[in-house]
Amino acid sequence: MSTTAELLKGAAELFPDEVVTSAHVRHLDLPFGAGRFALVTLDNGFDHTKPTTFGPQSLANLNAAIDQVEQEALAGSIVGAGITGKPFIFAVGADLKGVELLKKHDEALAIGKGGHDVFKRLAALSVPTFAYYNGAAMGGGVEVGLHCSYRTVSKAIPAFSLPEVFLGLVPGWGGCAILPNLIGAERAVSVIIENSLNQNRQLKGKQVFELGIADAIFEGADFLEQSLLWTANVLNGTTEVVRAEIDRGEAWDAAVAKGRAIADSKVHGAAPAAYRALDIIAAAKDGDLQAGFDAEDTALADLIMGGELRSGIYAFNLVQKRGKRPAGAPDKSLARPVTKVGVVGAGLMASQLALLFLRRLEVPVVLTDIDQERVDKGVGYVHAEIQKLLGKGRINQDKANRLTALVTGVLDKAEGFADADFIIEAVFEEMSVKQKVFAEVEAVAPAHAILATNTSSLSVSEMASKLQHPERVVGFHFFNPVAILPLLEIVRGEQTDDASLATAFGVAKKLKKTAVLTKDAPAFVVNRILTRFMGEIQNVIDEGTPVVTAEKAIEPLGLPMSPLVLLELVGPAIGLHVSETLNRAFPERFTVSPNLAAVVKAGKRGFYVYNAENGFKPELDPEVAALLVQGDSVLTEEQVRDRVLDAVAQEIGLMLEEGVVAEAQDIDLCLITGAGWPFHLGGITPYLDREGVSERVNGKKFLAPGVASVPA
Repeated sequence: MSTTAELLKGAAELFPDEVVTSAHVRHLDLPFGAGRFALVTLDNGFDHTKPTTFGPQSLANLNAAIDQVEQEALAGSIVGAGITGKPFIFAVGADLKGVELLKKHDEALAIGKGGHDVFKRLAALSVPTFAYYNGAAMGGGVEVGLHCSYRTVSKAIPAFSLPEVFLGLVPGWGGCAILPNLIGAERAVSVIIENSLNQNRQLKGKQVFELGIADAIFEGADFLEQSLLWTANVLNGTTEVVRAEIDRGEAWDAAVAKGRAIADSKVHGAAPAAYRALDIIAAAKDGDLQAGFDAEDTALADLIMGGELRSGIYAFNLVQKRGKRPAGAPDKSLARPVTKVGVVGAGLMASQLALLFLRRLEVPVVLTDIDQERVDKGVGYVHAEIQKLLGKGRINQDKANRLTALVTGVLDKAEGFADADFIIEAVFEEMSVKQKVFAEVEAVAPAHAILATNTSSLSVSEMASKLQHPERVVGFHFFNPVAILPLLEIVRGEQTDDASLATAFGVAKKLKKTAVLTKDAPAFVVNRILTRFMGEIQNVIDEGTPVVTAEKAIEPLGLPMSPLVLLELVGPAIGLHVSETLNRAFPERFTVSPNLAAVVKAGKRGFYVYNAENGFKPELDPEVAALLVQGDSVLTEEQVRDRVLDAVAQEIGLMLEEGVVAEAQDIDLCLITGAGWPFHLGGITPYLDREGVSERVNGKKFLAPGVASVPA
């Protein structure tokens, strides 16, 4: 049997570039004469912008610190031990860069076992142990604290979670086994399954305390001092920690069943992590922690060697790294300052854009439209949203007053835009309308002003072609809802210059959007792929496959919503318009569905109706069913899925050949951040590679081996 030290030494050799976390032990005398105390501080030597993680060498360092504390406890020289983090950060879990490098099942098993062996020693010490969650805590950072006897949490913590299921893992260092035994199965399922599958929702300090994960909560300013005072009182017997009784009966089984229902609704059985986590929670009902730890080790190793986790890590890296350093963006030193923003249009989209620019840039924003009533309505929308933020306590009265004063509306573009640096149009999606708007704006805007279009499918180059200065026109395509979806497709027209493009990327960064550079090609990235995807679904329905079969065929992808529910969200008329645009550009691949046209003509909002009797589940609208004219070619779910995925793989292959984006990674980044495609797919290209679709259609995979798969 290898010792923990040997296991970790072997793992550390596989991962030479680990950012190593130290575990410093210092001693202090607790107040009220409670005795001498050992405090371990986790610190990787960097500030809070590089959070503390656990790689193999970091675990070895914590193991060595526990060696010291264990000796002191046995010698009777300390009465307790605590663990905390550097300023603003407790610890954010396993170092995923190391996980990516693992090639064998036994290497993966060693990582799980190594973490367990170290953390378990905290519970086995002969003195009480305390975790002081002083800052961000995730994954293994949360779990190391779960092995302690007691926990305190700072009110100021912005992020606390067990996000493993979101990435394609399970909480594998005690989370699945200990948490339900600490706070009950229902709450544990909420933290481990529900929050993870809801876009990795984070807990704040107050919620951590209310859930019972922490025994006490203190203000951030003097958190450690207050925690140590509390610790002294616990050790003295002045403070007694009372925890709620755990229901190990039907409530436990019901919680696991609820977790399975949540997983089914989110991933439709397409991703194994949530189900593996629920199996361990179900088995933890009898309180046998060691059996739970062993099950975590096995699940962790199996998942590390599977495609879902590799896709999850790939997706995570795309969003965290590539999303922050966009491929092909010009040198940021070329960007010009933006001190005033103009918005052409005052409808809902324009008003949402005005609010976003106002909140993020905090500069004057002016809206224009064709009549005063529309202008007033647009400005009124922004004012009302500011009041909502004030009501929720998200901003104070001072800030609300300042933001309200910064947004105005005028009818005269010359008055509104004469000193604007960045002007964006969000008017009707028709080329002649947009060209007319830009001509009017160019006549009154300063020479340096960027002219941006929020078009979803029209040519930016054609839009700029009649201007005197087409080089300052750039595509700036947001996704609805603007406040929520992070993606911003930045489109370079044929004549867009580097300074205009750099300014656009600079603005995108201030807006906190994930910017991806795209060529001026029809419908850019997301809408082109989704339209091909939806078009193929529509084709099989038109040819004769029942709607329910076509929809169910796509469930194994685990998408956030079915294709026809997505169409409802986008709006059938917009879907039809984009399909018409793409049909003009690529008639051999993009069709215009007569059935969709009939649905739009009938003024229907979608294919489905929802009513209380069936729990608001989507049901085919009888009026839509009456409109459908179908052929007699009926496909199976598998045939539908193959056909849809083949179409998507073909389209992505063509887009990469055309240079619409720099690499397949940008396609995935767009689908994850602009269309909510799941992390466990890695967007789309890792899934197409894994399922053999890429090679079947294009003769090759999209990604190199090891990029979103287990290294060879």
